[in-house]
Amino acid sequence: MAISDVPAAAGTTATTTSDSDLRQPSLRRRSSAGVLFDAARDSGSDNSLTGKITDEDNIKDHKPNNHAASDDNVGAAANDAGQEHRQPVADFKYAYRPSVPAHRRIKESPLSSDNIFRQSHAGLFNLCIVVLVAVNSRLIIENLMKYGWLIKYGFWFSSKSLRDWPLFMCRLSLAIFPLAAFVVERLAQQKCISEPVVVLLHLIISTVELCYPVLVILRCDSAFVSGVTLMLLTCIVWLKLVSYAHTNYDMRALTVSNEKGETLPNTLIMEYPYTVTFRSLAYFMVAPTLCYQTSYPRTPSVRKGWVFRQLVKLIIFTGVMGFIIEQYMNPIVQNSTHPLKGNLLYAIERILKLSVPNVYVWLCMFYCFFHLWLNILAELVRFGDREFYKDWWNAKTVEEYWGMWNMPVHKWMVRHIYFPCLRRGIPKGAASLIAFLVSAVFHELCIAVPCHMFKLWAFIGIMFQVPLVLITNYLQNKYRNSMVGNMIFWFIFCILGQPMSVLLYYHDLMNRKGEVD
Repeated sequence: MAISDVPAAAGTTATTTSDSDLRQPSLRRRSSAGVLFDAARDSGSDNSLTGKITDEDNIKDHKPNNHAASDDNVGAAANDAGQEHRQPVADFKYAYRPSVPAHRRIKESPLSSDNIFRQSHAGLFNLCIVVLVAVNSRLIIENLMKYGWLIKYGFWFSSKSLRDWPLFMCRLSLAIFPLAAFVVERLAQQKCISEPVVVLLHLIISTVELCYPVLVILRCDSAFVSGVTLMLLTCIVWLKLVSYAHTNYDMRALTVSNEKGETLPNTLIMEYPYTVTFRSLAYFMVAPTLCYQTSYPRTPSVRKGWVFRQLVKLIIFTGVMGFIIEQYMNPIVQNSTHPLKGNLLYAIERILKLSVPNVYVWLCMFYCFFHLWLNILAELVRFGDREFYKDWWNAKTVEEYWGMWNMPVHKWMVRHIYFPCLRRGIPKGAASLIAFLVSAVFHELCIAVPCHMFKLWAFIGIMFQVPLVLITNYLQNKYRNSMVGNMIFWFIFCILGQPMSVLLYYHDLMNRKGEVD
């Protein structure tokens, strides 16, 4: 008799059987309890339910007939069906007995350390969602009862924004710099200017493009949001200009090598011919990418209904961000002190209290920009490669996080900073340090310039990632298949780093405004 994993069912009637019955192949076949009970229920008799088959039933099932050959076939089919109908009952009769072992092999509990990541946690995930909704609903009601409605129209539209027309004009004037870069590349293609002159002109164009908006923001008393928007646009255009100049420089070098008849590795064979067209530059400037190439994968058409749905989501989640910032973060920040000058325990309490709404705002910002906005833009221009992010939330090290969080910037860094450094003989560690240094400078510019102060908090925060990379890589190599690095990443970014930065910049900004007043 075969040993079944299913425990013996209660309510079965013991019957006397012979050895020949126990050796039947049909009795050694495993069956599910559900099928057995269904078969017993369908039989319609109490005797069938207990596994007893009377002689009368056998006579009825095997009654001969004298019909034609076609009727014989029908009868044979009916007998086969009856046999299949009784077979699960027989299995149920002999297989699920008290003497059958219920424990056959070594098994781990689902939540044991060796088995926990092999299980599906969909039910626990649903529980977390339900608890999250319930807890936050209570917090929203409590907040409204305690503070009332704190959102002002000034968050969405302020009269001060009308005085930001210099910043608006500066945004429009940024289009001049790609046109200047295009003119330089056309002259280089026609060999009207030498290569050193091309490099010098691109250096001047990119430097002026970066410094010009900074001077405009510093000279104007603009709103913080307007300044951040202009600086983000300025950094994007600068990165695109560098990629445009660097890519064309490399394509010219490969073209010259081909003309000389030099043998190049397969990895250096250009997939697209070297051409300089205004159309390719214009598409590159509006496409959701920072890496220039003369051709991109394109989708066949624009899904207008899909774009409309994503726009609705973008509006909703932007409203959620505004609600959390005005209703939760502002009261916490306004009731706090400078984290480096006040009481330490009080500062820790404010940071922990600020960490929860800060995480919500950060996740909403990620979803709005990297998923909704970039996909909307890609759909409108039919841009095919939409890997704007990877599963950074599963990153086991800080290095993995920075490689998956912002794919457009990561690809730009690898293409125009990291590998060029390696080709010049710079070690990998130094090349990574240079990449973090460039990232830290741009993070500081995007925050310090709109705040009209340079405290270097953003710069220090990004450069602090370098030792975190070493620490999390060491832990990952020591504890294989562990999530220690992932927990460190979440703690540093969401619990400690970002709330601390918000408090530091807020109080430094308030102190600056007090000194100005």
